[in-house]
Amino acid sequence: QVQLVESGGGLVQPGGSLRLSCAASGFTFSRSPMSWYRQAPGKERELVAVISTMYGSTSYADSVKGRFTISRDNAKSTVALQMNSLKPEDTAVYYCTARGIYWGQGTQVTVSS
Repeated sequence: QVQLVESGGGLVQPGGSLRLSCAASGFTFSRSPMSWYRQAPGKERELVAVISTMYGSTSYADSVKGRFTISRDNAKSTVALQMNSLKPEDTAVYYCTARGIYWGQGTQVTVSS
């Protein structure tokens, strides 16, 4: 069956960095656009970053442009989100998704001093 397993979340100080990873299985990863979403307490889930299939074109929410980088490794069926210059407002549960159909369980990111 389809599985998406996120890892790499945690507590980090403002200005710090974290790298999230999502391991995928159960579907043809190389043919699936992949995305990261996040949901903060009391807020709706929002799109953070998207990466296309073979050529890896990317797009980002305005709030994370220049700070976050999404990447994929089709050979390993993984997608990553490198997060730099983190801000308290980046605190949320981060989810990876394949086509918006399959979702991981989420990983908590907390940015606080």
